[in-house]
Amino acid sequence: MNGFMTLLKRDLALAVREGGALGTALGFYLIVVALMPLGLGPDLNLLTRIAPGILWVALLLAALLSLPRIFEADHDDGSLDILALGGLPLELAAAAKSLAHWISTGIPLALMAPVLGILLNLEARAYPLVVATMLAGTPAISFLGSIGAALTLNAKRGGLLLALLVLPLYVPTLIFGISAISSAMLSPDGFAASFLILSAISLVSVALAPFAAAAALRAHMQ
Repeated sequence: MNGFMTLLKRDLALAVREGGALGTALGFYLIVVALMPLGLGPDLNLLTRIAPGILWVALLLAALLSLPRIFEADHDDGSLDILALGGLPLELAAAAKSLAHWISTGIPLALMAPVLGILLNLEARAYPLVVATMLAGTPAISFLGSIGAALTLNAKRGGLLLALLVLPLYVPTLIFGISAISSAMLSPDGFAASFLILSAISLVSVALAPFAAAAALRAHMQ
């Protein structure tokens, strides 16, 4: 586990030092949410109803922008080959890099959601629900995204191909993330079922995605 923690700390330090991927994701998140009221008009009731969906869709698209960085930098400087030949299994290396992406990108995006909810007239009692569902669902975004990042590594127009690959995988996370918030707004008892399914999706993604990403990386390096 020492190698896992070392790689995790290294990727987090690089993410903080560079800051470009996170800044782009946060900026895109802000722009998308800020433009929605302008496009939909001044109907506050409408904005309140669709605010959870807008926040979730904007978060998915913002996170998508930073997915190529999971393996791209290591591939460019040759570090990925060293990781593949090192003592740390490639599955654990993929897991560490996906976890670093979630900590450096997924968590900041989730914590920014309540601030952006003000622009959408989101009800105050929905703020903790939005943060809770996003913190539970964003691990799936990072770990499933690592599969697409590995498959499209060094591909021409990889960003477009990456979006086509991973967006269908994000649909269950999006559905149950929005459903949990909407159900809780109607009835306090309606939150648990969707939230548990959302958490299960993230747990399954954390458990299985590193193996798929590692297999894609091995196929790419052959």
